[in-house]
Amino acid sequence: MEILVLIIPLVTSLLFWLSNNKKVLHYINIAGSALLLLLAVSVTGRFIMQGLDSLIFLSDLFYFDYLNLFMLDTIVIVSFLVSVYAVGYLNEEFEHGLIDIRKLKLYYSLTHVFIFTMVLVVSTQNLGLMWIAIEATTLASVFLVGFHNNKNAIEAAWKYIIICSVGIALALLGIVLLYISTVGLFGDPHNSLSWVFLYENALLLQGSVLKISFIFVLAGFGTKVGLVPMHTWLPDAHSQAPSPISALLSGVLLNSAMYGIIRVLVIINKNLGSNVYTGRMMMAIGLLSIAAAALFILPQKDYKRLLAYSSIEHMGIIAFALGIFSPLAVYGALFHMLNHAFTKSMLFLCTGNIFLKYKTREISKITGVLKILPVTGVVFLLGIFAIAGMPPFSVFASELNIIIASFEAGHYYQGAAFIILLALVFAGITSSMLKMFFANNVSEQVIHGEVNKSGTIVVVIMLCIIAVTGLYLPEQIGAFLSSAAAIVSGGM
Repeated sequence: MEILVLIIPLVTSLLFWLSNNKKVLHYINIAGSALLLLLAVSVTGRFIMQGLDSLIFLSDLFYFDYLNLFMLDTIVIVSFLVSVYAVGYLNEEFEHGLIDIRKLKLYYSLTHVFIFTMVLVVSTQNLGLMWIAIEATTLASVFLVGFHNNKNAIEAAWKYIIICSVGIALALLGIVLLYISTVGLFGDPHNSLSWVFLYENALLLQGSVLKISFIFVLAGFGTKVGLVPMHTWLPDAHSQAPSPISALLSGVLLNSAMYGIIRVLVIINKNLGSNVYTGRMMMAIGLLSIAAAALFILPQKDYKRLLAYSSIEHMGIIAFALGIFSPLAVYGALFHMLNHAFTKSMLFLCTGNIFLKYKTREISKITGVLKILPVTGVVFLLGIFAIAGMPPFSVFASELNIIIASFEAGHYYQGAAFIILLALVFAGITSSMLKMFFANNVSEQVIHGEVNKSGTIVVVIMLCIIAVTGLYLPEQIGAFLSSAAAIVSGGM
């Protein structure tokens, strides 16, 4: 049954080409996403109920444990909510003549292929196949970034594929070096790229080669994550893509690439016997990413680009936590990946409603959002405070875990710098975007009322999720997160 998580999105992507009826296309989209969600929840439930530690299928190529089930569930839940939102969003674009049936079919088909590639990333235990899947995420999503075929969108798409392809080539070199570190140690080359096998035999690997391998993996996959200084594709791609795609790019794609770093990081740390080597690099690049985001957020005039730089900040937060590598820090990193997935996806979906209403992404041209879009405006306003780390939302909870972990581990200066940078980002986001909500000089040409009613319900649901989990994390979810964190920190 597990193999169906890979089959369903592929089959769904093909079904769109069997009909030219707009409603049928919408139904296929929602049905495919819902079926994938139900299957992922079913696999996770069976995994927990049977007390499994791992589940291997298809000749050991594919593998589930608590860590990649956590990643899988995050991807499919966010993808389902985005798919529901996309129906109303695309209807609005269709009615305004921005897309036709062919473009609608292309959008849906590529989106489900994109979802398939992310599911593939987190479902395989073979590092070579994982590298192929991460590269495939770029190929599947680049046409979605340039979906509207205007000058800026095409430029962003080219920038995206060129920079990420260079980065993924560096990651390939890192994986090749990881393979070289096993040469002569194992009789069966089939296992030489198996994450489970490499982790179990990490102490036998050649440490000097592994150190070099990690540098290339961090630079390569870090490009896809959007870590500074390999981040330059991200603001353009996130701002030019349709808002549902921006939500997937920021909410789950970045996490998928970070997952690749995590799998290699764990092997290196076990081989070296500590996280000192990797930790210094991860903490440094994490703080650098947060600092760069704080700097670049201030002059932004495009609200989607501003949110894109916020994504760079939050990937930096996760990298910083993984650099600390204590059990609490790893738990905080995974919890933050979950929180960022829902919060940033929600914000990008809100920007879709705002764009449909105001027809612009310039912050200075948008006023009175709370008056024009009362529900979307409230969700977006609260979401800005949430992503900036204000209580009682879940981002605050995970950031607090990371801050405590930093000081508990004795990283006092780094922890202090972390807090200061978070405060600067908060000041930058709020000072730039609050003017959109409260101004009274609203243009009479802007019609009051929500657009995309089903999409508005989706963002409200996402707001409820991040509000509830910020105040109370259900015991089952907390235990699931703890089990995933134990795999990363060495508690397999």
